[in-house]
Amino acid sequence: MEGDLRLSILGMRCAGCVSAIESALAAVDGVISVSVNFADHSAVVKGQAEPDLLIQAAKAAGFDAAVMEGFEDPSDQEQQELQRYRQLSKKAAVAGLFGLTLMVAEHLAWLPEIGSATGLWFWPEMALITLSILIYSGWHFYSGAYTSLKLGQANMDTLIALGTGSAWLYSCIVIDYYDSLPSLAKHAYFEAAVMILAFINLGSGLETLARGKTSSAIRQLIGLQPRTARVIRNGEEIDIAIELVGLGETLRVRPGEKIAVDGVLLEGHSTVDESMLTGESLPVEKTVGAKVVAGTMNQTGSFLFTATRIGRDTALAQIINSVRQAQSSKPEIARLADKISSVFVPAVVAISALTFLIWYVFGPEPTLGYAFVTAMTVLVIACPCALGLATPISVMVAVGRAAQSGILIRNGDALQTAGKLTCLILDKTGTVTEGKPTVSIIDAYADISEEQLLQLAASIESGSEHPLAAAVLAAAAERHIILEKVSQFSAIPGHGVMATINEQHVLFGNQALMDEQGVSCAGFNSRLEELSALGQTAMLLAINNKIAGIIAVADPIKNDSARAVQVLKNQGIRIIMVTGDNQITAQAIAKQAGISELRAQVLPQDKATVVKDLQLAGEIVGMVGDGINDAPALVQADVGFAIGTGTDVAIESADVVILQGSLLKLTEAIELSKATVINIKQNLVGAFFYNIISIPVAAGLLYPLFGLLLNPMIAGAAMALSSVTVVSNANRLRWMKFGQY
Repeated sequence: MEGDLRLSILGMRCAGCVSAIESALAAVDGVISVSVNFADHSAVVKGQAEPDLLIQAAKAAGFDAAVMEGFEDPSDQEQQELQRYRQLSKKAAVAGLFGLTLMVAEHLAWLPEIGSATGLWFWPEMALITLSILIYSGWHFYSGAYTSLKLGQANMDTLIALGTGSAWLYSCIVIDYYDSLPSLAKHAYFEAAVMILAFINLGSGLETLARGKTSSAIRQLIGLQPRTARVIRNGEEIDIAIELVGLGETLRVRPGEKIAVDGVLLEGHSTVDESMLTGESLPVEKTVGAKVVAGTMNQTGSFLFTATRIGRDTALAQIINSVRQAQSSKPEIARLADKISSVFVPAVVAISALTFLIWYVFGPEPTLGYAFVTAMTVLVIACPCALGLATPISVMVAVGRAAQSGILIRNGDALQTAGKLTCLILDKTGTVTEGKPTVSIIDAYADISEEQLLQLAASIESGSEHPLAAAVLAAAAERHIILEKVSQFSAIPGHGVMATINEQHVLFGNQALMDEQGVSCAGFNSRLEELSALGQTAMLLAINNKIAGIIAVADPIKNDSARAVQVLKNQGIRIIMVTGDNQITAQAIAKQAGISELRAQVLPQDKATVVKDLQLAGEIVGMVGDGINDAPALVQADVGFAIGTGTDVAIESADVVILQGSLLKLTEAIELSKATVINIKQNLVGAFFYNIISIPVAAGLLYPLFGLLLNPMIAGAAMALSSVTVVSNANRLRWMKFGQY
């Protein structure tokens, strides 16, 4: 099987599991790379490998795996997460209830002494009851630890199994050898063992619940996909499953219905809410020939459209795939955390053993009791979960938040780098400008009106496919102008066109055409220079070799481009416009947008050189373009931004795709990048700080100074809380509000 394969991994409980799964899957023939996401318990495998072999490899490493195909039902996912939360909560409740009862009874001196006549039968029964609870509430930890041991690895399960298992064994030894132990060492830790499991299961349950919220953006996107579509077959409208829709089929969409697949309008008129895909709150008007996108919501009218993309080729499917890939990708900072996590558990076991040895040799009486308690506390309090979750959970939430705003972040490194950009290169056409030339000025001279001038220009251009011709025809259509019949049409490449209309010889083109045909332009030169300085392309129309008027066509800047440029400048980013257009037009557009630096007449293949030169000068460069002509520059840049619509999400050369055409989305992407990096650092610092402080305290660092030792049960609660804290902190990104521009 070739390409990317996404697996759901069951049984992951800590960051130590990540390296174990990656190693197991990477060893399968045909695998090029593996990226395991601890935050959503998935793995993305690149290369050519049979799914069955990958599943077998995962099972051999102690984990269950399943291929994730299509779009999972969001409600099914939520139900699974809720079910897991309930299971963990039940296990926590059973362990917690027994442990709390034992603690209260012991505190109130209701329990018999271990060596007493009553204690001889009571405490062995407590040992058996505790063992049954350990098995019920902690079997998943013990089986995971055993599997890891067989593979010569260690993970969080190892720490929990060692901590709780040793507590139970030590307590049994106290019961059996009560008379042989010093008086201060005669204490059973049954309540500690079960309370540790109670806290850890509860923490895992809360983490599962909180982690489920991080995938809300994906679930919302998947939820956009309707289950059925209404197609027209044999003249009848019938409802069929979405999977049965074929390319080229005609579909009917009624008011209030979701659009099933991508397509083009054949008949009708409506407005469509595309906000979930593009972040654009205003409905978009759709007429015949307009493109519609799967998952968007039809509002007012009913229309027919033909299916152009179905299944995994739709824009919605590509968006979901892009978001998932980004959520599974690892920025550089995450790879560092993974390396630390992979050696963390063995290091903790070694510290625990060293702690036991120091207390046993140098500690006060009973040395065995102190040595055991401190070693157990070290094992329980140290958890690589928070460290392993710190980065991927923030990336997941941030990528989902970006998708809700119409920004597709394709990889984790782009998310990390976007906030560090010092220079942004903007392409002109379609990025700063609308990318659609429109008629901006109509100057009619002599005895001809503006409508008549436009009628002649549109009539003569009706057979042309030139972009400027399209602008003239669109202007005539807006005014509902009826075109005249054209004869003896002739096109002069690079100059213009000529024809006969109503027995008049009509010329329409640039000044070179007029000069070539002997038409005098005297008196119009200053107006032509003025229009050129404004960045407009002027076309002259002559009737019977006499200038009758000028029609100017311009590609106007987007209404928010100037605002976006100013915001980016305020963020300390250097803005450069690079275009293949001529210097005069480029200067006019740059001036309107508030851009002071520009490079004109730059060929597409040379834009990458411009990026490289800036990088060599020490700039961290972002390139913003349409993702096709600018592909080399987008690849060369530190972060490539593609400006497009919902149907252009498969631009492979871009790191970030702005579904909406607004440059203001760039500022949002940069804001989100900065916030995410801060969030990741908060998580990592918190996780490191927790372990740096908690492990020495658990080992007894405060005892010589203050006579304080950490209770193993408190250690279990602290360990569980650390993971919940990291997930909760990452979820703050879901509610991030972008600056008001």
